[in-house]
Amino acid sequence: MRSPHGFRNGGESPTSRDRTHFHSTVTAQKLRRFNSLIFLLRLASFSFSLASAVFMLTNSRGSGSPHWYDFDAFRFAFVANAIVALYSVFEMGTCVWEFSRETTLWPEAFQVWFDFGHDQVFSYLLLSAGSAAAALARTMRGGDTCTANKAFCLQSDVAIGLGFAAFLFLAFSSCFSGFRVACFLITGSRFHLY
Repeated sequence: MRSPHGFRNGGESPTSRDRTHFHSTVTAQKLRRFNSLIFLLRLASFSFSLASAVFMLTNSRGSGSPHWYDFDAFRFAFVANAIVALYSVFEMGTCVWEFSRETTLWPEAFQVWFDFGHDQVFSYLLLSAGSAAAALARTMRGGDTCTANKAFCLQSDVAIGLGFAAFLFLAFSSCFSGFRVACFLITGSRFHLY
Protein backbone atom coordinates (compact mmCIF):
# COMPACT_ATOMS: atom_id res chain seq x y z
CA MET A 1 0.00 0.00 0.00
CA ARG A 2 1.21 3.53 -0.70
CA SER A 3 2.02 5.91 2.10
CA PRO A 4 -0.20 8.98 2.49
CA HIS A 5 2.72 11.21 1.57
CA GLY A 6 3.27 9.51 -1.76
CA PHE A 7 6.83 8.48 -0.90
CA ARG A 8 8.29 5.53 0.87
CA ASN A 9 8.99 5.84 4.59
CA GLY A 10 6.89 8.99 4.84
CA GLY A 11 9.53 11.17 3.15
CA GLU A 12 8.92 14.61 1.80
CA SER A 13 8.45 15.35 -1.84
CA PRO A 14 11.54 16.62 -3.67
CA THR A 15 9.88 19.97 -4.33
CA SER A 16 9.25 20.72 -0.68
CA ARG A 17 12.70 20.15 0.78
CA ASP A 18 15.70 22.38 0.27
CA ARG A 19 17.75 21.37 -2.67
CA THR A 20 21.50 21.51 -2.69
CA HIS A 21 23.55 21.58 -5.85
CA PHE A 22 25.22 18.35 -6.73
CA HIS A 23 28.73 18.76 -8.06
CA SER A 24 30.40 15.97 -9.91
CA THR A 25 34.17 15.78 -9.84
CA VAL A 26 34.34 17.07 -13.40
CA THR A 27 32.12 20.05 -12.57
CA ALA A 28 34.18 20.90 -9.49
CA GLN A 29 37.36 20.76 -11.60
CA LYS A 30 35.82 23.06 -14.21
CA LEU A 31 34.81 25.54 -11.52
CA ARG A 32 38.30 25.51 -10.01
CA ARG A 33 39.83 25.98 -13.46
CA PHE A 34 37.49 28.88 -14.24
CA ASN A 35 38.19 30.55 -10.89
CA SER A 36 41.93 29.97 -11.33
CA LEU A 37 41.85 31.61 -14.74
CA ILE A 38 40.06 34.66 -13.34
CA PHE A 39 42.59 34.81 -10.50
CA LEU A 40 45.51 34.68 -12.96
CA LEU A 41 43.99 37.46 -15.08
CA ARG A 42 43.58 39.60 -11.98
CA LEU A 43 47.13 38.81 -10.89
CA ALA A 44 48.46 39.84 -14.31
CA SER A 45 46.37 43.01 -14.23
CA PHE A 46 47.75 43.82 -10.77
CA SER A 47 51.34 43.15 -11.82
CA PHE A 48 51.25 45.27 -14.95
CA SER A 49 49.34 48.17 -13.40
CA LEU A 50 51.65 48.23 -10.37
CA ALA A 51 54.72 48.09 -12.62
CA SER A 52 53.32 50.93 -14.74
CA ALA A 53 52.64 53.07 -11.66
CA VAL A 54 56.15 52.39 -10.31
CA PHE A 55 57.80 53.20 -13.64
CA MET A 56 55.86 56.44 -13.87
CA LEU A 57 56.56 57.34 -10.23
CA THR A 58 60.31 56.86 -10.62
CA ASN A 59 60.50 58.78 -13.89
CA SER A 60 62.53 61.78 -12.68
CA ARG A 61 66.16 62.29 -13.65
CA GLY A 62 67.18 65.36 -11.66
CA SER A 63 66.58 69.07 -11.49
CA GLY A 64 67.30 69.76 -15.16
CA SER A 65 65.02 67.12 -16.66
CA PRO A 66 61.23 67.08 -16.73
CA HIS A 67 59.24 65.31 -14.03
CA TRP A 68 56.23 63.09 -14.64
CA TYR A 69 54.05 65.11 -12.27
CA ASP A 70 54.55 68.22 -14.44
CA PHE A 71 52.27 66.65 -17.08
CA ASP A 72 48.55 66.10 -16.49
CA ALA A 73 48.34 63.03 -18.73
CA PHE A 74 51.19 61.31 -16.88
CA ARG A 75 49.58 62.08 -13.52
CA PHE A 76 46.31 60.64 -14.83
CA ALA A 77 48.11 57.48 -16.01
CA PHE A 78 49.85 57.08 -12.64
CA VAL A 79 46.65 57.50 -10.63
CA ALA A 80 44.63 55.21 -12.91
CA ASN A 81 47.24 52.45 -12.68
CA ALA A 82 47.50 52.83 -8.91
CA ILE A 83 43.71 52.58 -8.54
CA VAL A 84 43.59 49.47 -10.74
CA ALA A 85 46.42 47.89 -8.76
CA LEU A 86 44.47 48.40 -5.52
CA TYR A 87 41.26 47.11 -7.10
CA SER A 88 43.07 44.05 -8.43
CA VAL A 89 44.45 43.26 -4.96
CA PHE A 90 40.92 43.46 -3.57
CA GLU A 91 39.56 41.21 -6.32
CA MET A 92 42.39 38.70 -5.82
CA GLY A 93 41.39 38.64 -2.16
CA THR A 94 37.79 37.85 -3.11
CA CYS A 95 39.07 35.07 -5.39
CA VAL A 96 41.08 33.58 -2.52
CA TRP A 97 38.00 33.89 -0.29
CA GLU A 98 35.97 32.05 -2.92
CA PHE A 99 38.63 29.32 -3.22
CA SER A 100 38.84 28.74 0.50
CA ARG A 101 35.18 29.14 1.54
CA GLU A 102 33.50 27.99 -1.70
CA THR A 103 31.17 30.97 -1.51
CA THR A 104 31.28 34.60 -2.55
CA LEU A 105 32.27 37.41 -0.23
CA TRP A 106 28.93 39.16 -0.72
CA PRO A 107 25.57 37.81 -1.87
CA GLU A 108 25.95 36.26 -5.29
CA ALA A 109 23.72 38.74 -7.14
CA PHE A 110 25.65 41.70 -5.74
CA GLN A 111 29.03 40.02 -6.33
CA VAL A 112 28.53 39.32 -10.04
CA TRP A 113 27.29 42.84 -10.77
CA PHE A 114 30.01 44.41 -8.59
CA ASP A 115 32.76 42.51 -10.42
CA PHE A 116 31.37 43.21 -13.87
CA GLY A 117 30.65 46.89 -13.26
CA HIS A 118 34.00 47.64 -11.69
CA ASP A 119 35.91 45.65 -14.29
CA GLN A 120 34.20 47.71 -16.99
CA VAL A 121 34.77 51.08 -15.31
CA PHE A 122 38.41 50.43 -14.48
CA SER A 123 39.11 49.01 -17.94
CA TYR A 124 37.83 52.20 -19.53
CA LEU A 125 39.75 54.26 -16.97
CA LEU A 126 43.01 52.52 -17.92
CA LEU A 127 42.28 52.84 -21.61
CA SER A 128 41.57 56.57 -21.41
CA ALA A 129 44.60 57.22 -19.17
CA GLY A 130 46.87 55.24 -21.45
CA SER A 131 45.53 57.01 -24.53
CA ALA A 132 46.05 60.45 -22.99
CA ALA A 133 49.59 59.56 -21.89
CA ALA A 134 50.42 58.04 -25.28
CA ALA A 135 49.23 61.20 -27.07
CA LEU A 136 51.39 63.34 -24.79
CA ALA A 137 54.40 61.06 -25.28
CA ARG A 138 53.97 61.27 -29.04
CA THR A 139 53.80 65.06 -28.86
CA MET A 140 56.92 65.13 -26.69
CA ARG A 141 58.82 62.96 -29.18
CA GLY A 142 58.11 65.54 -31.87
CA GLY A 143 59.53 68.38 -29.76
CA ASP A 144 62.73 69.14 -27.91
CA THR A 145 61.87 67.22 -24.74
CA CYS A 146 62.82 63.77 -26.01
CA THR A 147 65.92 64.97 -27.84
CA ALA A 148 67.38 66.34 -24.62
CA ASN A 149 65.99 63.68 -22.24
CA LYS A 150 65.81 60.33 -24.02
CA ALA A 151 65.74 58.34 -20.78
CA PHE A 152 62.69 60.25 -19.53
CA CYS A 153 60.79 59.58 -22.75
CA LEU A 154 61.84 55.92 -22.85
CA GLN A 155 60.70 55.31 -19.27
CA SER A 156 57.43 57.10 -19.99
CA ASP A 157 56.89 54.84 -23.00
CA VAL A 158 57.57 51.75 -20.90
CA ALA A 159 55.10 52.90 -18.23
CA ILE A 160 52.45 53.57 -20.88
CA GLY A 161 53.01 50.16 -22.48
CA LEU A 162 52.69 48.41 -19.13
CA GLY A 163 49.46 50.32 -18.52
CA PHE A 164 48.04 49.11 -21.83
CA ALA A 165 49.01 45.53 -20.93
CA ALA A 166 47.15 45.94 -17.62
CA PHE A 167 44.16 47.17 -19.60
CA LEU A 168 44.21 44.04 -21.79
CA PHE A 169 44.24 41.68 -18.82
CA LEU A 170 41.50 43.65 -17.08
CA ALA A 171 39.45 43.64 -20.29
CA PHE A 172 39.76 39.83 -20.50
CA SER A 173 38.76 39.63 -16.85
CA SER A 174 35.77 41.83 -17.69
CA CYS A 175 34.74 39.34 -20.38
CA PHE A 176 34.76 36.52 -17.83
CA SER A 177 32.80 38.54 -15.28
CA GLY A 178 30.35 39.40 -18.08
CA PHE A 179 30.01 35.66 -18.71
CA ARG A 180 29.23 35.24 -15.00
CA VAL A 181 26.53 37.93 -15.20
CA ALA A 182 24.97 36.27 -18.25
CA CYS A 183 24.97 32.89 -16.51
CA PHE A 184 23.45 34.47 -13.43
CA LEU A 185 20.66 36.06 -15.47
CA ILE A 186 19.92 32.84 -17.36
CA THR A 187 20.32 30.17 -14.67
CA GLY A 188 20.26 32.04 -11.37
CA SER A 189 23.85 31.05 -10.63
CA ARG A 190 27.14 32.64 -11.67
CA PHE A 191 28.28 29.39 -13.25
CA HIS A 192 26.55 27.60 -16.08
CA LEU A 193 27.75 24.25 -14.79
CA TYR A 194 25.17 23.74 -12.05
